[in-house]
Amino acid sequence: MTATAYRTPFPPLLRWALLADAAASAATGLLLVFGGGLLRDLLGLPSVLMYYAGLSLIPFAALVAYSATRQQPMRSLVWAIAAYNALWMIDSFVLLASGAVTPTWLGEAFVIAQAIAVGALALLQYAGLKQATA
Repeated sequence: MTATAYRTPFPPLLRWALLADAAASAATGLLLVFGGGLLRDLLGLPSVLMYYAGLSLIPFAALVAYSATRQQPMRSLVWAIAAYNALWMIDSFVLLASGAVTPTWLGEAFVIAQAIAVGALALLQYAGLKQATA
């Protein structure tokens, strides 16, 4: 099965949303992988959680960057990226509500802020996909 590419030019909004997502995911991933131990006490989040969350973001960032740099967007890949972002946002709020972690107020703010940012990127990617099909 191959990814479907749009026959229209890459919508600027979609490219921008994907590039922003790739940059933010890479930066957050590296921060969590290499700085999770230092952030543990500040955020009150388990360092192993931050490490593996960060580790998952690094290949994701590469995939998003790959998608953003194609001549035409690959519809199925972009939908998968937007869906993954929406799921990440939901999971972030579930994590806080579950009581599985006891973050500091700064940790809660960090989780909420990144969830909102990821949700916003998912919405921008969705809007960009709609522009591509219009």
